[in-house]
Amino acid sequence: MQQDTDVTARTWRIAVLNPHPIQYFAPLYAYLNTLEDFEVTALYCSDFSLRGAKDPGFGQTFRWDLDLLTGYKSVFLGDRARTRVPAGFWSLICPEVWRAVRTGAFDALILHGQNYAVNFVALAAAKTAGIRVFMRGETHLGLERGRLKAILRRPTMNLLYHLCDACLAIGSANSDFYRAMGVPTEKIFMVPYSVDNERFISQSKINTEERAQVLTSFGLPVNHPVILYASKFQRRKHPDDVLRAAGELQKKGIPSSVLMVGSGEMEGELKDLARSQGIANTAFTGFVNQSDLPKVYGASDVFVLPSENEPWGLVVNEVMCAGLPVVVASEVGCVLDLVKDGDNGYTYPAGDYKALAASLERILENPGLRVEMGLKSRERIRGWSYRECAIGLRRALTYPNNLMLT
Repeated sequence: MQQDTDVTARTWRIAVLNPHPIQYFAPLYAYLNTLEDFEVTALYCSDFSLRGAKDPGFGQTFRWDLDLLTGYKSVFLGDRARTRVPAGFWSLICPEVWRAVRTGAFDALILHGQNYAVNFVALAAAKTAGIRVFMRGETHLGLERGRLKAILRRPTMNLLYHLCDACLAIGSANSDFYRAMGVPTEKIFMVPYSVDNERFISQSKINTEERAQVLTSFGLPVNHPVILYASKFQRRKHPDDVLRAAGELQKKGIPSSVLMVGSGEMEGELKDLARSQGIANTAFTGFVNQSDLPKVYGASDVFVLPSENEPWGLVVNEVMCAGLPVVVASEVGCVLDLVKDGDNGYTYPAGDYKALAASLERILENPGLRVEMGLKSRERIRGWSYRECAIGLRRALTYPNNLMLT
């Protein structure tokens, strides 16, 4: 396959360190490997997401139903990769990473944040071997931190990022964070948080009959617009606000259905809330795996992410591929880049379910606006893709001679 831009004849050997195969990242690695100038190897600490293990956020055992290993080279770090489960900082040390990094003949190592001890082992291995290290984390300045962490964060992060050769920003809020931690602007490169746009765009395009089948399978009427929530049922994500907003709409006689996709600690509480408030046409689907999500998105009409303390929210990328208007709490990390208020959706303060209801009312009461906003979502997300990731990574690899790369 021809590379996106004719920049260099060499092939860059890239190692990326992940706790386990991740449904959002594996397709990116496969995409990069189709380009002539990248050869990606993923170093995995655990096969947690492949073998089926309990995720505390979902509150159940699951395994992703997509092939997360095809299209790129992967290395599982030692025999314990079959038993390790990512949890706290010390849950992943993985001494095997030292040899894997130092003997892989890599040009660069990409680290995803600093949440596990193994990241620091890998950092030391790369620096002592003369391998460049790129940091690609999720943090932004709007995330809540304890007082002690807030005091220590700048000097600690400044030291860590000083050891890295570049920071790969997932979006504007993340880029602002790196600058606030003392990283020079010229060493920050945009490698946007993206999903497999082509898969979600193509598989979410369903016809009227298919939409009816999806909604009927969840016991919802086919003639009402569908408000979609698709994420873990956690308190910081405020899934209850979706139901409270739907209750406000119902009081005004605005027809709608609510599709609650996911599971987690609040599931029983949410079902009780829907019953006690008499919120009609509400369906709880439970956990929905990756291969089925696009059709669920395609059967919906507007998406809501009410979270606070949310680093990014990749589900917003997915539903925008499906052509949905999005109503997203302003604290969510992706808002600056993906949600243009009044264009492809609305933003509102997290926790203000009445403001959420007002935004939903504007969209649901105007089918033409709903369609227009959905088209704007899909148009916007097409420019936030794996191609832009490749461009940003090339710029980092060729720094400081990268000003002409596009």
